[in-house]
Amino acid sequence: MSKETLERLNTQTLIGFTDKRGTAWHYRADRQGDEPNHYPGAIPVPDVQRRLFGWQAQSRPVAVQTPATVEAMTHLNEDGEPVRWAVIEGRQAICRSDDDSGAVLGIFAAGYAMHQYDTWLLETVANILDDELSISSAGLLRGGAIAWVEVSVPENVSTPEGVEFRPNLLATTSFDGSIATTFKRTVTATVCDNTRELALGENGQVFKVKHTRSSRVQLAPAREALAMVHTLADDFAAEVAELCATTVTNVDWARFLDRHVPSIKTETGQPLVGRSLTTASRKRCRLEELYRHDQRVAPWAGTAYGVLQAVNTYEHHDSLVRGAERSERNMLRAVTGQFGQLDRTSWQTLSSVIGAN
Repeated sequence: MSKETLERLNTQTLIGFTDKRGTAWHYRADRQGDEPNHYPGAIPVPDVQRRLFGWQAQSRPVAVQTPATVEAMTHLNEDGEPVRWAVIEGRQAICRSDDDSGAVLGIFAAGYAMHQYDTWLLETVANILDDELSISSAGLLRGGAIAWVEVSVPENVSTPEGVEFRPNLLATTSFDGSIATTFKRTVTATVCDNTRELALGENGQVFKVKHTRSSRVQLAPAREALAMVHTLADDFAAEVAELCATTVTNVDWARFLDRHVPSIKTETGQPLVGRSLTTASRKRCRLEELYRHDQRVAPWAGTAYGVLQAVNTYEHHDSLVRGAERSERNMLRAVTGQFGQLDRTSWQTLSSVIGAN
């Protein structure tokens, strides 16, 4: 991967509680400039503001280059012909106030409302921080088009089933239209640093606000929604207990693999050949290895929790990544909800095969 990507991860993300959780895999001391991005304890709110959110998103006009007379021209095009910039009514480009290069984060209709990162992410989470909650990570992705702030409890939580985890509250939004402003409960499985959403109970776990002119009145409900992180430990422990109590036989596991990663035919019945067949075979072999032998998964083999852990661990650490560093891809999938959807889809597939004739 590119040097620039590693530098971005080491300067545009902040990682907390490294004394207890270690450094991020992309940690490179020589690429962090004058100030390290890893913190032994909680990340101070002023540091997030200063290092990541010290700029504002700005609305700028959008124009298209059109032919013009010499009298009306603003410049010459690449062929030396007179042209001018014609502003497009009802459209706006979102840019960074600290970037004079003209880079555009996103283009929207006039009704799009910007949710500034310092207000919607940092101020909202700062209102719930106390002795039991601290900022554990924050960062910018895609040149500032996406941002997040994660709040966590300082100490990990262990369940009777031997699952150690960390409850989080993830606040995220974007200026490229990829996601609405979102506050969601997530869980980090500390044994392998996987990020999960609750798989069994989807309702009530996420609060979203669209980028509209009326969205500002929803800041108060958003602050209230952030408080749900306090109940996450009990909710996730209950889910773990239910998943660990759900027996998965060897036959159930084989049926799950057949549906999750078909190895012979596609959903349309066409046979897999060439690279598709090789990819499917490798994925099935790796999932089998994780499920049977990997200490991040194998202790819970024979249960529904083991199946979900195998799938989640594979997607976080083994699946093919193109065009980005793995940690950046994983963070994008977390903030956009793709990991949560993966959990739910895997659970639905597993439920359909357990005990089937």
